[in-house]
Amino acid sequence: MSTTERMYQLLVRPLVTEKTTKVAESGNWLAFEVLPDATKPEIKQAVQSLYGVDVLRVNTLIQKGKSKGFRGSAGRRSDVKKAFIKLKDGQSIDLSAGVK
Repeated sequence: MSTTERMYQLLVRPLVTEKTTKVAESGNWLAFEVLPDATKPEIKQAVQSLYGVDVLRVNTLIQKGKSKGFRGSAGRRSDVKKAFIKLKDGQSIDLSAGVK
């Protein structure tokens, strides 16, 4: 797999929720769901090359899946790795436009 393919696969989807929108308004942060084996340097490089912005920091967390009932039987949601990315002041990404 080439590095360009890896960059496209690394960022699974942007997280657009009430909470991430509030964080983005307060200080130039973005949130993405990323692959579980993604590292911070890989995430930084992928965002910089795909979106053409300067990344100052990358914080990651793994949200553990919770147990839920599904059609009368026990089920479990998958674990999800999230990346919170701080952009340089004055820069932004229009997530509705897509990658270049």
